[in-house]
Amino acid sequence: MITVRFFVSGGQVTGFALSGHANSASYGKDAVCSAVSSAAYMTANTLTEVCGLPVRSEVRDGYMKLVLTPKKADRAKELLDGFSLHIRALAKQYPKNLRVIYGGIKNA
Repeated sequence: MITVRFFVSGGQVTGFALSGHANSASYGKDAVCSAVSSAAYMTANTLTEVCGLPVRSEVRDGYMKLVLTPKKADRAKELLDGFSLHIRALAKQYPKNLRVIYGGIKNA
């Protein structure tokens, strides 16, 4: 199962961490994993390369973490909220493969 934890400060998303594997299909054919990974990388690349925002990040097999300061996250509010919306929609569609933790509430 993939777990997506959204970091919240002052009521706004300031980053996220993804961990695990969806295990909805064999490696390389897992649509849930592909959808989550693609959305996360698009968000990360837009924040750093398009918006030019400094982020703290860590990436390794089965794990990605990205964190902004609250001030910088304010500049990226719409993008982070859109990513959160997309991930929550995927979690509703694939509840056995994707868990969302947002503001301390599981599957928010």
